[in-house]
Amino acid sequence: MNLVNRVVALLRMLPRPLDPVRSIKLKLGIVVVASGATALAFFWWQIGWLPPWTSVVAIALALVTSQVLAHGMTRPLRAMTASAKAIAHGEYEVRVRATTRDEVGELAVAFNQMAADLGAADQQRRDLIANVSHELRTPITALQAVLENVVDGVTPADPSTMSTALAQTQRLGRLVEDLLDLSRLDAGVLTLAREELELAPLLADMVAEAEVAGRSTRFEVKVEPADAVVFADRGRLHQVVANLLDNASRHGPRGGLVRVQAVAHADHTVIEVVDEGPGIAAADRHRVFERFTRGERSGDGGTGLGLAIAQWVVDLHGGTIAVVDPGRKGCRIRVTLPSPS
Repeated sequence: MNLVNRVVALLRMLPRPLDPVRSIKLKLGIVVVASGATALAFFWWQIGWLPPWTSVVAIALALVTSQVLAHGMTRPLRAMTASAKAIAHGEYEVRVRATTRDEVGELAVAFNQMAADLGAADQQRRDLIANVSHELRTPITALQAVLENVVDGVTPADPSTMSTALAQTQRLGRLVEDLLDLSRLDAGVLTLAREELELAPLLADMVAEAEVAGRSTRFEVKVEPADAVVFADRGRLHQVVANLLDNASRHGPRGGLVRVQAVAHADHTVIEVVDEGPGIAAADRHRVFERFTRGERSGDGGTGLGLAIAQWVVDLHGGTIAVVDPGRKGCRIRVTLPSPS
């Protein structure tokens, strides 16, 4: 292994006289001519004589042949150069034709994938800006209208009016906090402080918080076994379950029942939140975890970011979250968290 490393180091130290040449075809031609001339010189040194015109014609034919064959080899590279310039100007739909199976062909396939990923990322960025602008504008407009009415004397500054203004302010606060969480998650700066948590009291506290939301939702908690524990970050797990309870109470019928079920197995723990709402179509169940994706009741105060954040947090724990078949009317979201090994 040391010998191989030494050879590689030696090769890196060798001069690279063809670096200033800007054409690969020309480089190949120079290589062919130099190789042929070196071979002829060796034969001339050993034999003593070679037909000069025959040698020149042989080298010329080799040079022409190399240029013809190299044309197809370098075409994808020229296409990638032009495509890269187009991508730099925002034209992400450009693609390179990849017909070879060599390194250039693999590079072309990777280039096309990169262009597709850049296009998708740019579209996500545009969608995020548009969605954030829309989500911010709605509560700001409502809050501005309430305050203008109070200032103009149209509406008295009574508790009811101030409660409306407070609700819009709280909605802005939730949106900003969700965006900050997404920013931390995207940046990879979110850390987890995992510990063993007793599920029964933890879920009971979360349900107690959800019950004061004022939606008249009934909650039912069931934990098996009663002393079950989960290995997770308390604050982040609270965030996940709180989002699920909030979604269930908002999308379920008024006075409906939301069931919270937790079962601890040997190697994992399952937490399910089941509501009595209209449910989610099977074709749309994977989309609910995308940012700013909300149900039909889009004016219910949700930001459309809760489930996206929940998925990120569950992924950080090494678990899974999914919408599963409820077995009856409603929606069932299942969170699976691994147990410590």
